[in-house]
Amino acid sequence: MLDTALGEPAVGVRVELAQNTEVVASSETDEDGRVRELAADLEPGRYELVFWPPSPFFTKVELEVELGEGHHHIPLLVSPYGCATYRGS
Repeated sequence: MLDTALGEPAVGVRVELAQNTEVVASSETDEDGRVRELAADLEPGRYELVFWPPSPFFTKVELEVELGEGHHHIPLLVSPYGCATYRGS
């Protein structure tokens, strides 16, 4: 997670992974704004990724994603004026 207003990683931000509204894993971003491993051995399927960013406007950002096998990198860029995400490599 990157705080684009400050131009630096967003540290200590809660991130949750849920399936069918049930939280299956949660963590906080590290000093690089990353969660290194949110959940191991996930079954492929549809999940909700919930970010609780340090923004006065975007207080909760939810993404519904279809996760397959392997590693997933899903960055969130957030500022008081906007937020964006993409599927990373």
